Amino acid sequence: MKNIFATIAITSAALTVAIAAGANNPAQAIDFKFNWLGNAGYSATGSFSYDETIAPTIISESGSGATNFLQSLNVSFLDPSNNLLGTYNTITGGVSQSSFFAFNFDTSTHTLFGPLDVAGGTGVIGEYFFQGTVGNSLQLRKDVDQQGTSTLVDQNSGSIQVSKVPEPASMLGLLAFAALGVGSSLKKKQASC
Repeated sequence: MKNIFATIAITSAALTVAIAAGANNPAQAIDFKFNWLGNAGYSATGSFSYDETIAPTIISESGSGATNFLQSLNVSFLDPSNNLLGTYNTITGGVSQSSFFAFNFDTSTHTLFGPLDVAGGTGVIGEYFFQGTVGNSLQLRKDVDQQGTSTLVDQNSGSIQVSKVPEPASMLGLLAFAALGVGSSLKKKQASC
């Protein structure tokens, strides 16, 4: 009988934490991940975030300096053997570090579209960057001289995948729901003993 009460107490505590987290931290920042795979096996993986309470249906950002809606954007590039080529924080704290930066996102369909240029562009020779037009051609390139000369590393037909990152409050809710299931199972098990 003590185990049942302990299970109920733990389940109630988990549920209370999940509800409190949702009430005290209303959803504002929304996070997305993106993945790209080139024809030769090079890849890009990254994430970006924006405040969903103020973002319009279409987010279009470009250039260096303060962004209008994006709060963060980072990307990492990997070779075909999954060796890291570089990681770039294109946007940190709502500020773009690259004058070449271009980004277009539809918040209703959760899709990238149009011109895309992320990663390098901060004045370091050898930086990798990812550019092109979504749905047409996307290329992973390596800067040679910071004067506009670069070499093509890999490319594809413009295909890029975007997925929403689950919110922490949702995860707590799922944990609370799982705890309820465990509590119910224990109760049934003890009743049969």
